Amino acid sequence: MPRILIVEDEPDMARGLQFNLEARGYDVVLACDGEQGYRSAIADHPDLVLLDVMLPKRDGLDVCRAIRKAEPKLPVVILTARGREDDVVLGLKLGADDYIKKPFSVAELVARIETVLRRTAGAGGRPCRLEFDNVVIDFERHDAQRGDRPIDLTPKEFEMLRYFAARRGAVVSRDALLNAVWGYDTMPNTRTVDAHIVKLRQKIERQPSKPQHLVTVHGIGYKFV
Repeated sequence: MPRILIVEDEPDMARGLQFNLEARGYDVVLACDGEQGYRSAIADHPDLVLLDVMLPKRDGLDVCRAIRKAEPKLPVVILTARGREDDVVLGLKLGADDYIKKPFSVAELVARIETVLRRTAGAGGRPCRLEFDNVVIDFERHDAQRGDRPIDLTPKEFEMLRYFAARRGAVVSRDALLNAVWGYDTMPNTRTVDAHIVKLRQKIERQPSKPQHLVTVHGIGYKFV
């Protein structure tokens, strides 16, 4: 089921949206301010973000800009008060996929969500499967094999590979990987990433000392090729 992140500081509005979306089969995550919303967009891997513009700590347009930089393919739908056309225009320029003006009906909201999800399907998000060099990884079943031999991956290693799989060929910084896999609340240091990369290479590379797939980009981070 698609996961929807709702970033909304009005409790009644947030709970109402959550109730109606969960009733339609969506998995819902709530954030009550802009800073929490950005963190959740990175750490909780939503399929779409419903983002209010007027938020405490960090306004929605700034959050939209940051999400688009960190997660270019994550769909964002702006929620804005009726009459604030400048918010709509700026939001779209910053990369929002759609907007909806308050007040709105549940039917309109669901229709907009479904339209955006259909339009962005296959454009990124969380891949279900990764295949390379006779290695097959099924992220939904948490199953990994090279040929007919199983590969014993930890949950963190599955999440790391899933993050890389969604960004094949793109350079991923250590900080971005920390935010996405470990999250802000339990932030370790970048040496943790390096240690996990070493262990992961030992499991998926034919020659871990000369990696062909999980490649170091010196001074920045790593990329999966």
